[in-house]
Amino acid sequence: MLSAAQNLLGRAQLQAPPAGASRHALVIDPLIDGVTGLQSVATQAMGARIVALVRERYPQYEVLEFTAANVQKSPLVLVGTFTGVNAERKTQGKREAYRICLALADLRSGKLVSKGLAFAKPDGVDPTPLPHDRDSPAWAEDATTTGYIRTCQGTRAGDPIHPAYIDRIIAGSLIAEASQAYNAGRYKEALELYDTVARSPEGKQFRVYSGLYLSNWRLGRKDAAIQAFGQMVDQGLQNQRLGVKFLFRKGSTVLARERGPNAAPYPLWLAEISTQVSRRNTCMEVVGHASPTGPEAVNDRLSGLRAEHVKGQLSRAAPALGKRVTARGVGSRETLVGNGRDDASDALDRRVEFKVMSC
Repeated sequence: MLSAAQNLLGRAQLQAPPAGASRHALVIDPLIDGVTGLQSVATQAMGARIVALVRERYPQYEVLEFTAANVQKSPLVLVGTFTGVNAERKTQGKREAYRICLALADLRSGKLVSKGLAFAKPDGVDPTPLPHDRDSPAWAEDATTTGYIRTCQGTRAGDPIHPAYIDRIIAGSLIAEASQAYNAGRYKEALELYDTVARSPEGKQFRVYSGLYLSNWRLGRKDAAIQAFGQMVDQGLQNQRLGVKFLFRKGSTVLARERGPNAAPYPLWLAEISTQVSRRNTCMEVVGHASPTGPEAVNDRLSGLRAEHVKGQLSRAAPALGKRVTARGVGSRETLVGNGRDDASDALDRRVEFKVMSC
């Protein structure tokens, strides 16, 4: 990771600092997984190491907090992805290494001024998601997150910053603050920040609705939480694809039942999904997924049975859906994480996915 950061910072082609400034202001938009968009213990640690490196070796940069006030000063913005890849360096199958991509964006020029790339072995890497992403009930592709990833991946110095990222960077800084508050257990503060973002034109984002759901649920505001979950479902279905963490007991088609006030409310999720699908004049495929552990034939069968179970639950909640919903399992052929740990770090590999189809 340090080699990528050193290349990035040392080779940057920079304009002179703004008038009256002796150094270049630099903010770091928290690094994410390059497929899922999630933040982990590993990405957080990388960000901290980059900050320490800058302060120790690169006095021409002044590291500032990634806040809306600082972003409005048009600083340099460092973005980065940390992505599991296989032996062929593709995001498929069993991941055996990590690809580190860093990019330095100049908000004054609207262009990338430097790139850094490196690969790392998985030894010692902790891919456990941070609390917000660990607790989030669902996953969907999000235009802003995709814009962040594409600003880093497949670009070169001199390329323009991806518009889906730069146009929403103020909202992104507020979301980062809200996520930090949630991760630290400051749920009321997190909710206030998510509410602020949600009221802005750029706030109609999946991760904002996720934050509203989580913060409200933690604060015991269940009606508001379910309303936010409905917004997650609506946006996911609008994008034709929604993955939900219906997690089952190992080797079983029985949903794992957690205890305590923050346990996943599967019946409420199912009710909201069935309501949302019923409103649409479309059909839907329920797709079961599995982690890449155990024989693939077993994974195929088990993921299919789990998809059938969820389909059955939807049909019981809304009988009219019976003829519009199909189910199948794909085993571990469509993993998003692919590390084979079978723990919280690859929970998305065991998701149940809802794909909108024409009838």
